[in-house]
Amino acid sequence: MGSRWSIKTNRAVASNAIINFMPSIFITGGTGYIGSRLIKQLVQKNHRVIALVRKGSENKIPPAAEVIIGNPFDERTFREHVPHGAIFIQLLGVPRPSPKKAKLFKEIDLKSVKASVNAAAYAGVSHFIYISVSMSETSLMRAYQDVRKEGERYCLNKDLNSTFIRPWYVLGPGHWWPVLLLPLYGISEIVPSLRQKARSKALVTIHQLLRTLMKAVEQKPLPRSVFEIKNIRRA
Repeated sequence: MGSRWSIKTNRAVASNAIINFMPSIFITGGTGYIGSRLIKQLVQKNHRVIALVRKGSENKIPPAAEVIIGNPFDERTFREHVPHGAIFIQLLGVPRPSPKKAKLFKEIDLKSVKASVNAAAYAGVSHFIYISVSMSETSLMRAYQDVRKEGERYCLNKDLNSTFIRPWYVLGPGHWWPVLLLPLYGISEIVPSLRQKARSKALVTIHQLLRTLMKAVEQKPLPRSVFEIKNIRRA
């Protein structure tokens, strides 16, 4: 009996040690389409999750996560709450991006990622994960791509270990309309001159993106790591 109790106790201690060893995760955009789903998966994996929210949005965060109220555009309001060595996940951005939202991209996406990067550098995080966008050439969403590209450069200029995840459009609940374009994607696969361009803007699912985010969280941080659409779809 004593031997069995010792084995069980040792396993429990080892399990707790693994949980305590995992870095905390600080996340912006935790109430959104991707963030709310990601937080649930992270806490199921026993990660400590700290979500930055604006006042009034506290109840939109899953109960297992810790909540910090602050201004995502002013790092001074939340940088002290980012644990040293944490993983910082930047998800905040304009919902349902479109060409007509070019001004909002600069006011929300760019301003928030700069504040997050500044806070991450101040806290000394171990890894900065940023949902960016496919950089395949296009005139339709050039403003959005330019802002995300500038966000990536800002991360690297601060010498953060950075992972950039670059989807084009993420299919999921309330985001199904691009399914109508699937026949065009099929035709593009047949026509060699269109194939590569279509693949560079291929659709990914919310499940593929979440699996990619979890993989990014669990991998060893590198100075620069990129998940392109083909990598996301393989997830």
